[in-house]
Amino acid sequence: MTRVVVTGLGAISPLGNSVAQFWQGLAAGRNAVGPITLFDTTGFPATLAAEVRDFDPEDYMDGKRVDRSGRCTQFGIAAAAEALRDSGLDMSAEAADRVGMVIATSGMAADIAKAGHVLRERGPRRIDPLIIFKVGANMVSVQMAMEIGARGINLTVNSACASGTDAIATALSHLRLGHAEVIFAGGAESVIGPFGVAGTGIVGALAKGTDPATASRPFDLNRTGFVYGEGAGILVLETEEHALSRGANILAEVAGGGWSFDGFSDTAPDSGQQAVAMGMALREAGVRPDEVDYVNAHGTSTVLNDIEETKALKLVFGVHAYKTPVSSNKSMIGHLACAAGAIEAVAVVKTINESLLPPTINYETPDPECDLDYVPNQAREKQVDVCLSSSFGMGGQNCCVVIRRYAR
Repeated sequence: MTRVVVTGLGAISPLGNSVAQFWQGLAAGRNAVGPITLFDTTGFPATLAAEVRDFDPEDYMDGKRVDRSGRCTQFGIAAAAEALRDSGLDMSAEAADRVGMVIATSGMAADIAKAGHVLRERGPRRIDPLIIFKVGANMVSVQMAMEIGARGINLTVNSACASGTDAIATALSHLRLGHAEVIFAGGAESVIGPFGVAGTGIVGALAKGTDPATASRPFDLNRTGFVYGEGAGILVLETEEHALSRGANILAEVAGGGWSFDGFSDTAPDSGQQAVAMGMALREAGVRPDEVDYVNAHGTSTVLNDIEETKALKLVFGVHAYKTPVSSNKSMIGHLACAAGAIEAVAVVKTINESLLPPTINYETPDPECDLDYVPNQAREKQVDVCLSSSFGMGGQNCCVVIRRYAR
């Protein structure tokens, strides 16, 4: 079976606008949640989020591209540019049709809502003439590929909160099938707007309260919901053969992916089907549960998810579940929706390279139904050779990947 490796990383995150800043924040257990500044939250069910700060798109692309792109596309382009630099790929020497893009996103719902308001209030001739280029979900991967010069497979993935991991697993499959030699895989998202916050808040999924320091608290007994984040995470994935042929610095291996569908509820997760996705990923990677050193959890900080995810881990790992550290990056950066699994995969590669487990911060009161080792509040030194990273989407779409230390 074709082996697929990671050779480059890029990140735009609430903890900083580079992989180095993102990782430093995770390792330090820094909380990026604060009051929403992107719109007036008066009357909204939630007022907190983990926003990307100090981001100027013109630092990453020319003005024409800025005008034709939405905020999440701009995040994606910036993260892809960093990943390209990190990979050492020379795009002028690559066969462009063998370099692809698989990107998870929901597009720009906030811009769609704004356009609808303009259309109603001012008429069709007042709408932004570039609106189609800004709001189409497919335009995120399209414009990212244009910037990079990738002319191979170009896919947009949307499986809700599982999307970022789904993009990586989908890219893994295409590389193994020989459809490309290099794929930029990951996600870009910016859903911190009136539409997203109102729509998610009305169903009770967002964290209650106004204290940013404790808003996102996965696996804690007093959790009340998730906090939105935004940003992008991109991994350069290559076939091992291609990476070795150009002398690339290989950071990790994506060894397996697994999918499942709950098939019974729009909102309530199912531990049994989550376990199916976990087990499939492990089997494809040829990894036993007792060989997993760390789990990067979905860990949303919602009452149902954290309990069901804990149950799923017990179903798959048995007694080994109590010996395997588990942590949630969302405690620090919030929930990046379609990009969550992507930026968490960036964190997994860094975890493997740095032998350091990021903590689950704001963990104060244990929940009897969430009784595993969640690496509470402080990072922990540990060699990680094999990691399971899990993502579970609203509606029941599940995807997990196994990422491991590379060895020839």
